[in-house]
Amino acid sequence: MPVAIEWWRPLALGLAAAVLFAAGALAQDAALAEKLQLCGTCHGEDGNSKIEKIPSLAGQPAFYTLNQLFLMREGVRKVEAMATIVKDLKDSDLTALSEHYAKLAPRRSDEPVDPELAKRGRQIATQQRCGSCHLPTLAGQEQMPRVAKQRIDYLVEALKSYRDNPRSGADTAMSPPVGGLRDADLTALAHYAATL
Repeated sequence: MPVAIEWWRPLALGLAAAVLFAAGALAQDAALAEKLQLCGTCHGEDGNSKIEKIPSLAGQPAFYTLNQLFLMREGVRKVEAMATIVKDLKDSDLTALSEHYAKLAPRRSDEPVDPELAKRGRQIATQQRCGSCHLPTLAGQEQMPRVAKQRIDYLVEALKSYRDNPRSGADTAMSPPVGGLRDADLTALAHYAATL
């Protein structure tokens, strides 16, 4: 007696698997959207911060952002405002957030740029060879952040922290370039970076 082949069974199983996969992907998208909304509160909905001394994330190299989030989550880089936000993020969350912000277009902040300071900053950037790590456009690469179009007030504070109090988890490669610079030099660098 011939055995009846239930041709529809593999098709039904495949369809059920596809539906479950799609539902899981939608749930992940919704969870990422919630995380991005939280991030956007401070860093800007489009990744371009409008809040004083809060960095813009738009256009940051994905590896740089991933590394910083990981260091914050693990408590190596201590940023009090970020501690509770990153503590429960999974590796997949860190990757998704980093990739999202890397795809966004960086924009200049609305801070006024002093043309004379920017001109002086360009000279300092050339002398200190900022472009050798951050690229000539200061767009960043790999673990080196984009400083082009970064908020001026944030960048001045970050440069001072590298110079005065090397932050935990920070790349020590920044210590020599900013080591002998005065506050006015750091401000000039930040104005220059804002123009790119």
